[in-house]
Amino acid sequence: MSGALALAGCSSSEETKSEDTSTTAVSATKVDEIANTVPEEIKSSGKLVVGVNIPYAPNEFKDPEGKIVGFDVDLMNAIAATLGLTPDYREADFAKIIPAIQGGTFNVGMSSFTDTKEREKSVDFVTYFSAGTLWAQPAGGEVDPNDACGKKVAVQATTYQETDELPAKSTACTDAGKPAIEIISFDSQDAATNAVVLGQADAMSADSPVTLYAIKQSNGKLEQAGEVFDAAPYGWPVAKGSPLATSLQKALEHLIETGDYKTIASNWGVEQGMIDKPVINGAIS
Repeated sequence: MSGALALAGCSSSEETKSEDTSTTAVSATKVDEIANTVPEEIKSSGKLVVGVNIPYAPNEFKDPEGKIVGFDVDLMNAIAATLGLTPDYREADFAKIIPAIQGGTFNVGMSSFTDTKEREKSVDFVTYFSAGTLWAQPAGGEVDPNDACGKKVAVQATTYQETDELPAKSTACTDAGKPAIEIISFDSQDAATNAVVLGQADAMSADSPVTLYAIKQSNGKLEQAGEVFDAAPYGWPVAKGSPLATSLQKALEHLIETGDYKTIASNWGVEQGMIDKPVINGAIS
């Protein structure tokens, strides 16, 4: 990936974060009643194979020692513990995670997936968080997310922002006789963020916790453009019809009841997106 700035910025806080959340991440213990609902082939393996795309801080990224950390990671560690399983994180391109779940390579995806009706045609989702979209721009910029016609906007490839949000806004521009939005896609969120820092893009669009974290790590080089909009659920994708969805749902309900869910979210500063009740296939669009 390009640009050391975002990477260096992340590193300064990752050590603290991994220390802050190490106790929380292992505090959950097996609940037999919930663990018994896990599909037999997964239960007998003792592992929960999790497909993940790195980096997407603060949800999933690597600390200076190369360990995968983040809000999603701490939560999935607690989920796996509740199910009596050991998480086995396997890195993959974001676009390849759902096909790998369909093919049986991964049991579940954990990569800040927005649960959409289109994606629900391929896999089932268990909701665990609510995130909106938020734009960032260089400090002192004047980008309006509602009128970005002719602007260059950076995104991570295959995210909701690339596939849905920006194409719709660009079409609205051209329908009104204005220039299209130039959508610049990158394989990683770090690269998209750095494109704005380096002046290669006028703004970036990403999920709200990701944008807020990027701004925080930019040492004043980035600032928010507009407010959070289009809140939608994050979900863990699993194979269509898999009983694992119910197992994950029950495990999260348990962590919400014990307070572990709130503790993990608070450790990463994302408590604004907490949900009260996880559902299977909770897409709103």
